[in-house]
Order: sequence, then C-alpha cells, then structure tokens
Amino acid sequence: MHYNGLSDKEVAESREKYGSNVIPDSEPTTFWAEFKETFGDPMIRILLAIAVLMIVMCVLGYADIYEPIGTIVAILIVAFVSAKTGVASDTKYRQLKDSTKKDQCKVYRNGVVAVIDMDDVVVGDKVLLQSGDKIPADGVLIHGHIKVDNSALNGEAEECSKTAAPGEFRLADEITGDTFVDKHSLFRGAVLFDGEGVLDVQKVGLATMMGKMAEEMQDEEPDSPLKVKLSNLAGLISRFGYIGAVVIAAMYLAFYVISAGGIGPYLDTGATEIIKDVVEAVSLAVVIIVCAVPEGLPLMISLVLMQNTSKMLDHNVLVRKAEGIETAGSLNILFSDKTGTITKGRLEVVEFFTGDGITIPLAELPQHGKIKGLVDLAIGKNSQSMFDASGNVIGGNATDQALMKFLGQELFGKLESSCTVTLSQGFNSANKFSQAYLGELKKTFYKGAPERLLNASTKYLSLSGEEHPISLRAINAKIDELASKSMRVLAFGYSNQQMTENKINDDTVIVGFVGIRDDVRPEAREAIAAVQGAGIQVVMITGDRLETAVAIATDAGLLKTEDDVALTSAQLNELSDEEVKQIIPRIRVIARALPTDKSRMVRLCQEMNLVVGMTGDGVNDSPALKRADVGFAMGSGTEAAKEAGKIVILDDNFKSIKDAIWYGRTIYHNILKFCKFQLVINVAAVVVSAISPFFGVEEPLKVTHLLFVNLVMDGLGAIMLGNEPAQERYMTEKPRRRDESIVSKPMMVQILTMGLWLTVLSFLFLKLPFFDQFFANTEQKLSAYFVLFIWSALFNGFNVRDDGFAIFKGLNENTGFMKVFLAIVVIQALIVNAPLVPACAWIGSMFSCVPFPPVGWPVVGILAVTMIPVDMIRKAVTPK
Repeated sequence: MHYNGLSDKEVAESREKYGSNVIPDSEPTTFWAEFKETFGDPMIRILLAIAVLMIVMCVLGYADIYEPIGTIVAILIVAFVSAKTGVASDTKYRQLKDSTKKDQCKVYRNGVVAVIDMDDVVVGDKVLLQSGDKIPADGVLIHGHIKVDNSALNGEAEECSKTAAPGEFRLADEITGDTFVDKHSLFRGAVLFDGEGVLDVQKVGLATMMGKMAEEMQDEEPDSPLKVKLSNLAGLISRFGYIGAVVIAAMYLAFYVISAGGIGPYLDTGATEIIKDVVEAVSLAVVIIVCAVPEGLPLMISLVLMQNTSKMLDHNVLVRKAEGIETAGSLNILFSDKTGTITKGRLEVVEFFTGDGITIPLAELPQHGKIKGLVDLAIGKNSQSMFDASGNVIGGNATDQALMKFLGQELFGKLESSCTVTLSQGFNSANKFSQAYLGELKKTFYKGAPERLLNASTKYLSLSGEEHPISLRAINAKIDELASKSMRVLAFGYSNQQMTENKINDDTVIVGFVGIRDDVRPEAREAIAAVQGAGIQVVMITGDRLETAVAIATDAGLLKTEDDVALTSAQLNELSDEEVKQIIPRIRVIARALPTDKSRMVRLCQEMNLVVGMTGDGVNDSPALKRADVGFAMGSGTEAAKEAGKIVILDDNFKSIKDAIWYGRTIYHNILKFCKFQLVINVAAVVVSAISPFFGVEEPLKVTHLLFVNLVMDGLGAIMLGNEPAQERYMTEKPRRRDESIVSKPMMVQILTMGLWLTVLSFLFLKLPFFDQFFANTEQKLSAYFVLFIWSALFNGFNVRDDGFAIFKGLNENTGFMKVFLAIVVIQALIVNAPLVPACAWIGSMFSCVPFPPVGWPVVGILAVTMIPVDMIRKAVTPK
C-alpha cells in the first residue's frame, strides 16, 4: 500500500503544533559549572569561613597573610581538579555518544519514500517499517503485520506481534505495562524482529514514552553517600574546632585573670591590656580552628577520584560522575535488569538432546556426524534467516536467527552450494512447523513444535545414528524439564518421502531437539557471586513473566533458598510501602516490572538508609538509573540509559561492575587512611597549640608551620595514600550504611591514641632538659621540633596503610608513597637550612627556622620513628 504522506508545508505546521521529535540531551558540563559546584562542599565552606576570619585577623594586624592565602590556594586547587575531572568524564561520554551514527527511518513525504533522521519525524508522518528498523516515535500500526522487540522499553525479550489497527484507533494517553503489548500500539525505541508495516505517528519528542522518561530524569538526585559522610564529618570537626576554640579562649582569659590576682585586679590593669589579652585569646582560637579543619581532605578526594576515573577507563568503565566510583563501593543493594545485563539479550541455542532424552553438549555435537549433518540440513534448508556480507544474521524471526547462529556462517555457505530445495513450505501459526524437500537426497526435513512432529513420528535417531522406537514419556519429561527453565523447545525430523503440504509424513524420524532461550551470561554468574560475597543484595527486576524470571534467577545464582522472594509487579503493588520495606531484605526477583516499580524500589531502599545501585540498558531503566545512588548503564544500551547513569559499562560485562565496586571500596579505604593520617596531625596540632602557652612555650607551631602541614603534607599525603593498591579482602567486607560515620570507633581510637602520643612526644622534646644538649639555643630547638612534628606524621603514614601489622606490604605497588615521603624530608631539610644561603634566607624567616647541628637530625628521627611501635602496641591490645 502506498501513502502520499505529508507535504513540506504540512511537516512545518505539524512541528509547529506538536513539537519536534528531538529528546534534548542534558547540557554538556562546563568547567565553570563544575568549578562553582565545588563550593557547595561542606568542607570547602568551612575553609572559606576560616579564610575570611584569617583575613580579618590580618587586617587587624594579629595574623600573617600566609595562612589565608594558603587556604584560598588550597580551595582553588580543589575546585580546579574537581572541575577538570568532571569535564573530562563528561567529554569522554559525549565522544562515545557522538561516535554513534544518528538513527534514521523511512517516511512517506511528498508522495515518495524519503530517508530522514529520526529527530525530523513529526506527528502525522507515515513511517515505513521493515525488519531490523527502530521505531522512531509513538503511534499506531495502520498497515501490515509485524513482530517487535520491546526489551529496550519494558525488559521483555519476547517477540510481540502487532497488527493493523481499525481506522479510528488512537494511542492511549495513559501508558501501562499492558499497553506495550497490545495489538496495535508502537513505541519509540522498540525494534522490528520481522515483517513490514506502516506506522502512523501520533506522539513525538517529549510526548513519547521515551521522552516522558527523559523528563522524569531531570529530578534532583540524592546526595551521594560520600557527600553525606563528609557533611557529617564537617559538622563533627566544626563542633570540635569551634567548641575547642571557645573553651581555650575562655581558659586563657581565666589564666590572665588568675595571674593578675582576681577579677578586680585584672580590671585595674586597664582597657588597653584587657583588649590585648582578648585579641591574643581570639588569635589562639582562630589557630585552633585552623588546626582542627583538615584542609587537605577535599583536595585528597578530588585527586583520588581523578586518578581512578582514568584507571577505570582501562577496565572498560566510563565514569560520568566521579563520585559514582566511590558510591559503587558503598552499595548495600543492587537492582539489575535481566535482558542484556544478566542475560545476553538475544535468543540462542543452549541445549541439544536426542529422541530418547539424552543431552549432547553442544561442543560435542560434531562428534555425532549423522545427527549433526541431518540437523544442519533441517536448519540451513528450512529457515527464513541468512547471513549478510558482514556475517550478521538477517531475516526471519528471533528463533530462526538463533538457529542460524547455531549453524554458523561457514556451514551455511557450504549447505547453500551443496543441496537445492525442490519444494518448501514456511512456518505458519496453524501448522506450527516448516518443511523443505531436497530432491537430490530424496528427503523432507521438518522444523517445528515438538508436539506436531511427535504426533507423526514413531522412531528417533540414537547417538549411534540408528533408528529406534520413540518413548514419548522420556521425551515429554525432558521437554517439561526445559520448559521449567524457560526454554523454548524445537524439534527436527526427516522423512524419506516427498513433502505433503500442511502435513507431516507418517514415516518421520526425530533427529533431535534444541532448547532456546535468552541465556545467562557466564561472567554474570561469577560477578553476581562476587557481589553477593561482598555483602551486597542483588535483585533482578525485569519486564518478563514470573516463570521466566525465576528460571533465569535460579540459573544466575540469585534464588537459592525457600526464604528468597520472587514476586510480580501486581503483587508488589498490592503491598503498602511499609509492607514492602519489611520484605526487601528477602526480595530477589520482581517480574512484569514497570518503570514506576523500579523507581519505587529505589526510593524505598533509600528511605531505609541503604545505598542503592541500578544496572540497565533500556529506556525503561532510565528513571531508576537516575534516582539510584549509582546507575550502571550498559555501553550497548540506549542513549537514555547512558545519560541517566553515573557509570557506563562499555563492554556490558558484569565483571566490570564488580571491578567498579572493588575500586570504589579501595577508594573509600584510601580516604579513610588519609583521614587517619591527617586527623592525627590535626588533633596533635590543636592540643599542642592550645596548651603549650600554659607550659611556657609560646607558639611551638607557627602559622606557616600549620600552612606547611595543611598544604604540603596534606596535598602530598593525598598522593601517598590515594594510590594504595586494591586488596581482595575489600570484597568480603560488610557494606556500609548511607548515614554511617566516616570516623568509626576503632578509627577514633587510633586517631586519639596517636594524636596524644604525638602530643606527649612534643612536650617531652620541648620541656625535657636532656634534649637541650643537642641544640645551641631555643630557636634551633623549635626548628627541630617543626621537623619532629612533620617526620612523626610521615612515619604514622606507614601505620595507617594497614589495620593490622602489614604496614610495609605492597609498597612496590604504590611507588609514590616512598617518593613523597623522601620528597617531604628533603623539602623540610631545605627550609630549615635555607638561611645558610643568603639568597634563600627569606624562606627560613618565613618559616621561623634556623639551621641546627647535624646531631639533632638523628635525635629527631629516632623520636619520630616511635610512632610505629606505639601504634603496633595499640593494634595488639585493642579489638579491630
């Protein structure tokens, strides 16, 4: 049937009235947008407040300009690194997207068939659909009979038959799961399996089902678990710093009052002296706040995420949002699409058995020459599918294509040239079989439903190639077994008579049977086991019927015990949110799922403080991919899915998902290591700065020393600990809750123990007369203390590498650790000895350092090394 289609004028009018078929992409990430987003980080806000406070103090003449400048520089570096990482990830994704050619379609326009981009389709267009085409917009089939694959929309791998609609049929306004599989409606993103027809376009662009899903993905995303934890840590540190500052300031004012002999005598000292004391107390309070806040933490996280974003690309994982890597390691529950994710996304032959129910492994079938040869003829000469020049299977339905792939291109080519089909009859729904007569062999070959061939057969071919009487009981038992595994069974046979139309000859011999299904990926089984071993609950959520979903889930290792729950969308929707929450820990399968079910499950799990992951490749997965804490989109999936996910799995391989989880856990462990490394320094700096004046030591740590700690130590510390190697044990740990604090009780014990030891070490060095003999004056001793403080922190860097005693293990895998260690030692030696070079004397002046005798260096080194045995003792006596 021919259609004139729309004229150019009508196309313009339709586009003006109903809109374009373009589904807008998200705007590309810009450097400036990412740069500004950094300032929403809670730790960065604290740093900004400190910088402003320090600037005020500088203006009043009570602080050096170095600290606010250093803090601002640190903030700008963090913002730059974060922005660069975000833009690089987004650019990689858009390059991947742009490398894919735009989809096109055939439409009737101006009386002829024109090939146009899908984006140019308008309401009212009549689109010519042929096998392999993708539906360009939502509408109704008005001519022809086709079979479509809706798996990109609803997860169903089954063929869905569509017939021409009555003249007045309109697409439903409210789309449900049943609308996808009605007889006439077609939706953007579906693919034609077979047939030819004409689509009347009734909805385009954002009005389509795919467009509505794209709009739904514009909702605000929840904060990442890392951001939640950092917010909590920032609040904890803020309280520690601010309360500590107020308490210390009050203590100092009280000290001044007591020293003066009471409140009355103190007031008699005059307003000038009192103001001076208040300013000194406030100055010290500011120093306390500066010491308390880990300025290097945001920088460390930015650097680590940037480094690992690049690494993951080598593992076929494209990280679109850098925080997605760390979030992957925090997962408590992972919802996975079935089609194309757990399964291969296409039908294939997975089992072969003979007429007596004996299974022959597919790899061993060539060893049974007679059976293999006859099956090859029954497939190769009895199919509507074939291979194109590129080796792709074209034509026929999904079952024919699966059988043709099983046959193979090389063998198909040989059969094409060896035998000629004299008579044939294709498959139809009434007969449920197809047949082909080969005149040269004087045999008719059949392919069809087992019940049809078995009704006409009395014999089967055994493994040895001999004919034997058939046992229907054994065959039916085997067919029922495969049906329970959601396999579609086809039978093959031959007759020594010429074919009879619409009939199977009564001398037909059964050659064998095949089981066909969309099978589980072998690597998916291993990956699911690894993810479950990591304590992560895996739930398959699919549009397929429950029986199929249960069979696949059992094969994939998801359903193992009687307590495991598999239910349908209808059953799920009969339950209230609270009832669903009660059974969530036992849910393993949700069948006949709608997009709303996926989004609901993500929401409920997040309300339970679970960190939620979602894998998928279809448009139907996109809203849930967006709402989940981390969405894993398949590289071969729809653009909508990739746009929604934080991570794109380029090779569609579950192993890559497992690697992303493993890397995420490694990153989190490295962040914890750095927190322990830095917070020990901060605790010691706060305590030493706070109480040293009471012991007669004025400013043992100058503002520039703290600047060195916060910028050089923290920045280089990020490199030291950010590249710590991944360990297998990370994948056996229990997942963390969303609201779990970064600082655990064991971690707090380590921070306080080592921070207090560094404090004790500091006062032993500063106050014991024994150490005076190694230095000529107080200036030299304070310079040596600066070295002692930094070296102690460096040796503590070994302690935080492992929660046990293997603190030196794996240094060869993190070569940057020792390089940074030595670099800091050298930098500090240069700072201390800078006054020996007249041109560099200003460096020593800035850091309040003077050279000290060579004997002082080993003394300082020995004291600093004590950090290691002290922590070893702590590890031995405290529970892990």
